[in-house]
Amino acid sequence: MPRILVPDDEPAVMLPSMAYGKLKGYDVRTYSDRPSGPDELADRIRDAEIVINIRSTSRFTADVLEKCPKLRLISIWGTGTDNVDLAAAKARRIRVTNTPGVAAIAVAEHTLALIMAVTKQIVQVDQQVRQGKWPRAMVTQLRGKTLGLIGTGAIGREVAKLGKGIGMRVIAWTFHCQGNTAEWVSFDEVFRQSDVLSVHVRQSSATLGLIRREHFELMKPCAIFINTARGGIVTEADLVDALQTNRIGGAGLDVFENEPLRPGSPFYSLPNAVLTPHAAGSTPETTEAGLALAIENVFSFIAGQPMNLVV
Repeated sequence: MPRILVPDDEPAVMLPSMAYGKLKGYDVRTYSDRPSGPDELADRIRDAEIVINIRSTSRFTADVLEKCPKLRLISIWGTGTDNVDLAAAKARRIRVTNTPGVAAIAVAEHTLALIMAVTKQIVQVDQQVRQGKWPRAMVTQLRGKTLGLIGTGAIGREVAKLGKGIGMRVIAWTFHCQGNTAEWVSFDEVFRQSDVLSVHVRQSSATLGLIRREHFELMKPCAIFINTARGGIVTEADLVDALQTNRIGGAGLDVFENEPLRPGSPFYSLPNAVLTPHAAGSTPETTEAGLALAIENVFSFIAGQPMNLVV
């Protein structure tokens, strides 16, 4: 029986889940804290054949993989694979799986919540009311406005449905345009035309730093920027500058280059930004479904059956 190891269940989601019961009878070890770095990660998984990865802070670099000659599968809980050196994994014949689609509805709902929070100035108005004020903010009405999407995978398509549901025109750019999810436009035109622009591509070598100063300069001064994908897709310093100078109207952000945000982060002092802690996909429903699928990928690997294969 292969050894299965969970190196990073902090805060705990795997151990208290119903899905974890599926592993009863298997040779499983679960760590309830995160490894301090690559050396400790390698020490934890050195003798494992299968790893179920919970946190993206565990980085499976080429050096880590080299120290783990028994490793044959990394089953990721979640969609993102940017914490795994996929080329190194492929070279070492280590399979990598993920759990696509399970969080699409939750992330789309969170995206809409951020859109509403920023455009309706919910946070600022709430704070003012608590201070005894009675503001009369002239906030944005979304019906008839343009929602622009960068990426139309499972999450992007759900966001498009929600946008259309509240009467927004939906335009989009993606790597492979197909179907009638949105009006297809060029990459630059999404920035030019959008009143709300939302990012939904996976972070990879092709998307790292994809959005930068020149794109914020294309946006309308009143437009807002939403990111529930990955922080590294955006050049963060350029986004901060666009918000500090009011080049754009605001931002709703669930992801950042460095997580958690460091003390003194410039985002803390931005009144036109609403911040959440990479929690868009964290609902009881998606957690259970995602963990169950990560475990099913393990079972499929053991049985030699098809998986949600990345490499």
